[in-house]
Amino acid sequence: METENSNRNVLDSRKSSIVVKDGCNSQGGKISCDSNSVSGSVSQRACVYCGARVVLNPITDAYHIVHGPIGCSSYTWDIRGSLTSGEDIYRNSFSTDLQETDIIFGGIRKLEAAVDELMEKEDNVKLIFIYATCIVGVIGDDVEALCKMKSEQYHIPVIPVKSPGFSGNKSTGYRMACDAIMNVLLPHKSEEKRNAINLLGDFNLAGEMWIIKNYFREIGIDVISGFTGDTCYEDMIEAPKAALNIVQCAGSSMYLANRMEEEFGIPFIKVSFFGIEDTTTSLIRTAEALGNELSRKKAVEFCKKKAEELEKFLARYRKNLEGKKAAIYVGGGFKAISLIRQFQAMGMETVVVGTQTGKKEDYEVIESLVKSDTIILDDANPAELETFMKEKGADILVGGVKERPLAYKLGIAFCDHNHERKYPLAGFEGVVNFTMEINKSINSPVWGYIS
Repeated sequence: METENSNRNVLDSRKSSIVVKDGCNSQGGKISCDSNSVSGSVSQRACVYCGARVVLNPITDAYHIVHGPIGCSSYTWDIRGSLTSGEDIYRNSFSTDLQETDIIFGGIRKLEAAVDELMEKEDNVKLIFIYATCIVGVIGDDVEALCKMKSEQYHIPVIPVKSPGFSGNKSTGYRMACDAIMNVLLPHKSEEKRNAINLLGDFNLAGEMWIIKNYFREIGIDVISGFTGDTCYEDMIEAPKAALNIVQCAGSSMYLANRMEEEFGIPFIKVSFFGIEDTTTSLIRTAEALGNELSRKKAVEFCKKKAEELEKFLARYRKNLEGKKAAIYVGGGFKAISLIRQFQAMGMETVVVGTQTGKKEDYEVIESLVKSDTIILDDANPAELETFMKEKGADILVGGVKERPLAYKLGIAFCDHNHERKYPLAGFEGVVNFTMEINKSINSPVWGYIS
């Protein structure tokens, strides 16, 4: 894998984050990643607070108080459509709405009043998260001390989430959220163990957690808690009893998996439930990691049946998609890897692929899957994506809501694989939805009207 250093529309300080497989001027196959964004590059990453809120918001019975200006509270449930089978408290957002006078004289009294008001007006409050945003990091409100005081006063967990935007990037926010989760779990450390699992890094977008849980139910494996899709406080505090953690979104939850292994002795494996190959592998590996031979056999039979059904389905669409070129720009490395495999199953070639939070090991796997001359990017910006999609002749871009306008501006089809989507793309059901979406997008008659 070679570093991209041609005269394309790329900042000098970004060139080490863009590579071409089997290109010229090799730099040892190394890509610069897992670091802060380059100033002025117009990164598509979100802030620390956003990363923390992404992970914690789906906890269905948690109250989220944003200590900061009202604008930060706009990042709430409707931006990440996690579904619930129980409480829907998490769909609300609470804010201290800091004003100029609060910034001058301090906002801690306003935060204390907000907690007291919440406890007075709401019934059966079990868990509160308080987010310290950018301005709170500047003025120095002691949110941690207030949370400790209110936890003792009301006898519930009131957990500080240290998430000022300038303290890092979205990945920093993931870690802050994982630390907050551990503050909830640590008082419930247990020597009792169940031959069951926790599913980390799935947020029940469009009901995907339910699909995955149904698969495990089918093969005889119990899921204690999800982190954090469709989970609640009572489920969370049972999580230390699990025999195994499986990690879907490693970018957001690997830190949590490591901490749970350190504190509770729970081993973990990485999984992905996107695409036939990865879903099959994940179900079988989970059963093997638990030492459950009966579940392993059930998983093999279940996945074989589903794969055979889907092969007939895919054959109908492959003739419309073979030879088409795909560009991928998503959050985590695990998703990019699964998408490359899904496109290969459709007969399509991935010509541009990038992530916001991928690690070196993710990019090594990506390189092994793609063909020569594929562009591989970390933390790309719109100018770079535009340059390389046009150069490689991409027919479709798979990304998030921020990439949609770019694709349409260029006359390229688009598929939303981010957290705003309304239909599931995980599991075997997700293969059907994804294939149909790709086919409809690429082969839409509208492209015939664009010269």
